[in-house]
Amino acid sequence: MELLRLDLQYFAADEKTEEATPKKREDTRKKGQVPKSQDVNTGFLLLFVFGILFLLGPAMKQTMTGMYEHAFREYMLWDVTEAQVHTVFVQMTWEVSKVVAPIMGVAIVAGVASNLLQVGVMFTGEPLKMDLKKLDPIQGAKKIFSARALVELVKSLLKISMVGVITFSIIWVNKNDLLNASQKSVEAALSFFGNTTILMGLASALALLILSVMDYTYQRYDHEKNIRMSKKDIKDEHKNIEGDPQIKAKIKEKQRQMSSARMMSEVPDADVVITNPTHYAIAVKYDEDKSDAPIVVAKGVDFVAQKIKEIAKANDVMQVENRPLARALYADCEIDKPIDEKFFKSVAEILAYVYRLEKKM
Repeated sequence: MELLRLDLQYFAADEKTEEATPKKREDTRKKGQVPKSQDVNTGFLLLFVFGILFLLGPAMKQTMTGMYEHAFREYMLWDVTEAQVHTVFVQMTWEVSKVVAPIMGVAIVAGVASNLLQVGVMFTGEPLKMDLKKLDPIQGAKKIFSARALVELVKSLLKISMVGVITFSIIWVNKNDLLNASQKSVEAALSFFGNTTILMGLASALALLILSVMDYTYQRYDHEKNIRMSKKDIKDEHKNIEGDPQIKAKIKEKQRQMSSARMMSEVPDADVVITNPTHYAIAVKYDEDKSDAPIVVAKGVDFVAQKIKEIAKANDVMQVENRPLARALYADCEIDKPIDEKFFKSVAEILAYVYRLEKKM
């Protein structure tokens, strides 16, 4: 039973039930894993392109017809020489560019705007890196028969159906004009087909944008589901950020050992060790070239205090017992820092006493 309980706890800890942390979201974003709907890009692209065609269509038609008129009225009469062909090519390219450039520019703007709207500003090269795991046929088969693939299939069928119904409806409404197009002038027929095509494109774009809202909602839901974390993942992330407690404890212990060793090395140069005979030991040194006040070079209680006293005794550093002063210095003074002003008189008296004894000796 105990083993079964531990297994259940292990599986519960690994279950992806927690929302992703800000760090996990940032890491997945750096990898290029963001919620994004391709239908938003398609909808914006169609809407912008057919919109520009609707606004600039007459001007584009005028440019194209003018180009053909000029070609048949002038270019047909020119001699076929290298210079003439070059001139025709340059002029034709310029005229076509005036028609194509606005469409290409709007398409680029639509693509950038749709991506900014979904994911904001993001630069990453992770999706371009070669990953041999993507060539795994087993993983590929899993993707083909996954729930996501089924959703994509349903979405594609829905898009085809919506666009088909919209275009058929528009053609059906205008079937009489379509059948009578042969009776109209070339200009009127072109105008009819152009307006009908733009109408179908704008209607299809709006339908795709409506569908893209649902698709983007699903993509966000699927993304949030995929980046969910288990309680163990959150703990591991916290350890990585803050550091493993055991490692941090070892580092602190090592630092304490190094600090203690450095502190003990200063005791032989101290002028006096002020003690509470059993528990406290404070090593003090006065060097007027370094500081105007005496400096605490070492301090400790219990075992450390005994060690300080042993080193002081071995190096003939005088020890003076003063219980209240030893406790106060230990509580209020820092190592390698001058003593507080309130201790000047007491410490000065002890140092004067020590200097007199050393002089006599």
